[in-house]
Amino acid sequence: MLATAAIFEKLHTPFAVGDVEVDDALRPGEALVRIVASGVCHTDALVRDGDFPFPAPGVAGHEGSGIVEAVGPGVTSVSPGQKVIIGWPFCGACRNCLDGQPRYCLSLGPLVAGGARDDGSTTLRRVTGEPLHSHFFGQSSFASYSVCAASSLVPVPSDAAVELLGPLSCGIATGAGAILNALRPPAGSSVVIYGAGAVGLAAVMATRLTGATTIIAVDRVAARLKLARELGATETVNVAAPGTDPVAAVTEICGGPADFALDCTGIVAVLRQAADSVGMRGTVALIGGAPSGAGFTLDHLTTLWGKKVVGILGGEGRSTVLIGALLKLHAQGRFPYDRLIQTFPLSAVNEALEASHSGEVVKPVLLMPA
Repeated sequence: MLATAAIFEKLHTPFAVGDVEVDDALRPGEALVRIVASGVCHTDALVRDGDFPFPAPGVAGHEGSGIVEAVGPGVTSVSPGQKVIIGWPFCGACRNCLDGQPRYCLSLGPLVAGGARDDGSTTLRRVTGEPLHSHFFGQSSFASYSVCAASSLVPVPSDAAVELLGPLSCGIATGAGAILNALRPPAGSSVVIYGAGAVGLAAVMATRLTGATTIIAVDRVAARLKLARELGATETVNVAAPGTDPVAAVTEICGGPADFALDCTGIVAVLRQAADSVGMRGTVALIGGAPSGAGFTLDHLTTLWGKKVVGILGGEGRSTVLIGALLKLHAQGRFPYDRLIQTFPLSAVNEALEASHSGEVVKPVLLMPA
């Protein structure tokens, strides 16, 4: 089957948009999805820059949404014609999957970055026949068609605006799930969110749904901080302002250390600021994706005194439950994530990545050609 895709040719080069062949001979448990749109995530840029171990040449993209075209043998969870979001892949059999935490599947590494099915075969190739690595996060959705595991698909209502749904599978779910599933800030608590991109703003919106009474957004882009205020932040800190010390600003706002701090940037220096923003019995959460191999250090004594450091992957929990809740909250007007989205044609994938990197656009979404 012929499709259009943004191809990751080699490191540090722009994605190249062109025709590819998709193997639509589905195996048991697989589904073929016609991709309508795919969100652009920081992790896609990490792939291009060699900071996430996905092999070239291949097709990235991991926030896909679309319509089921066909299903393989044994698939009953979805059917052709259904609108779906492609969630993260998981094995379903390891101890973490069985414990209700498929985001921490013990096979997650090869499932998201192996570049192929578990037997090494790929579902993508150039029109000249050379294979392309596929199955990035189980989907490679920077293409107009995707072969993925049916178990990762989240069906959505037939009247859903499918072109806006993809970011719920990763970026938006990561920020919101960190608050709603993992941290669960209690009444009267203070939460500081470092990074007002898609992940951070999703965390702001989710925190507004809790009993937290102080919600602080920290960023260097004034427009994003203004949006954070509109979405629920009670305070903002612009680190681009001369002489601004974000840790001191947080301490002043809270009258002491914050209860929770989230690093949504993946920048090690910012992570340290987030960690220093909480004190005894406070919790700092690692949310953003840093380059592969990045390390950080914390002060031993202040960490020893009851500080918790936690990593939270993909918002935790099950895709169907978290995404379903976010869809209902959006329909109720309580989680307006669509305000973060700006659409681009697939042909403008590199412009979309740059708009995200510069802060001009919070969440780019690529629309596939008809």
